Amino acid sequence: MGLAEGFRWGVATAAYQIEGAVDEDGRGPSTWDTFSHTPGRVRDGHNGDVACDHYHRWPEDIALMSGLGIDTYRFSIAWPRVQPSGIGRANARGLDFYDRLVDGLLAAGIAPAATLYHWDLPQPLEDAGGWMERDTAYRFAEFSYLVAERLSDRVEMWITLNEPVVVMAYGYAFGVYAPGKTLMLDALPAAHHQLLGHGLAVHALRGRGVRSIGLANHYSPAWAASPGDQPAADAFDTFMNRLFTDPVLLGRYPGLMADAPFIRAEDMAVIATPIDFLGVNYYQPTRLKTASEGPLPFEIVDITEYPTTGMGWPIVPDAFLSLLRTLDTRYDLPPLYITENGCSFPDEIGPDGVVDDSPRIKFLDAHIRAMRTAIGEGVDIRGYFTWSLLDNFEWSEGYHPRFGLVHVDYETQKRTPKKSYGWYRDLIASSKPPL
Repeated sequence: MGLAEGFRWGVATAAYQIEGAVDEDGRGPSTWDTFSHTPGRVRDGHNGDVACDHYHRWPEDIALMSGLGIDTYRFSIAWPRVQPSGIGRANARGLDFYDRLVDGLLAAGIAPAATLYHWDLPQPLEDAGGWMERDTAYRFAEFSYLVAERLSDRVEMWITLNEPVVVMAYGYAFGVYAPGKTLMLDALPAAHHQLLGHGLAVHALRGRGVRSIGLANHYSPAWAASPGDQPAADAFDTFMNRLFTDPVLLGRYPGLMADAPFIRAEDMAVIATPIDFLGVNYYQPTRLKTASEGPLPFEIVDITEYPTTGMGWPIVPDAFLSLLRTLDTRYDLPPLYITENGCSFPDEIGPDGVVDDSPRIKFLDAHIRAMRTAIGEGVDIRGYFTWSLLDNFEWSEGYHPRFGLVHVDYETQKRTPKKSYGWYRDLIASSKPPL
């Protein structure tokens, strides 16, 4: 079985990681502005104030996308640009930027795919409790409506949330990402309120006539370190892979939150509002053992028998295939899009001006082959968006990891396509039917 007709090849980015211009045209502060400017939070004190300066250099970046021959560009809308305080009327100048971007993409023959929330919560909403508060879900629905009111006539594909498990776990439970809370299992309300916000946003988008809506979840196959550690792996699987998928596709929570007091009777119907696709973000599997102490029932164990990326993440394309099979077996799935898949390596420009990132080519090739195998087995996958177009601000690791097909010199903002850029361009060209 080949690729579906209309299969989308694309790249993905996120607003705070590339835009910069954090105090221009009425944009307000986000939790990531606050977090990255707090000493000790981000490696070497890096922040997203300038990032890749995409806010000003977007025409150059669209030209790079056009050179790739992609069908679709997945980007995110910075909530603080649209609603600086997280509430109230839209900031027209903020939406104007996305107007220009969308029009530029369409002029280049590239379909825009808008993600509404990629972790940059307006700081005033966090000051009021953030995703720990139910009210934030309603604020998110209002924000979604305002964006769709401006862009839904030209943007077909919408993603509500990106990796809500990371926001809950890294942001509210473990404190390694914004807003830096260390609530551990007390962070579970942040899971429910994000999902409620997702469901409310789906209704808001439908109200603006949007027909293609999904969310992008982070998935990591759970491996037991030994047969006796299988309960630990199952607990991690529930926490990482099922907590944000079961409620949307099955209409119920797994055991972890089945009777939580912050869940109201009417919430599950909202959360389970039908979606048109599910986004799958995959990077690596995770090995677990039974925890010796602490509030969580599992501990992560290093996977050492596979090669690793520059982030130390194991490279296991077969785990990606296994994940796709598991999702297809576990759920009555809508169409899938691979909304993120990529790798970081310490890419440098050589004396000849070339960035030879052959390890990235090998990584992408192996994972795309795994995806094609899943498609051949009947998994309905409609597109693949690699992470990322550009090297960018990689959250708490700052500018050290490089995930891009395009190298960015952060001093000069010069863009240099890597070898993987040419490889991906040729792959896309060879995958499309001749004119």
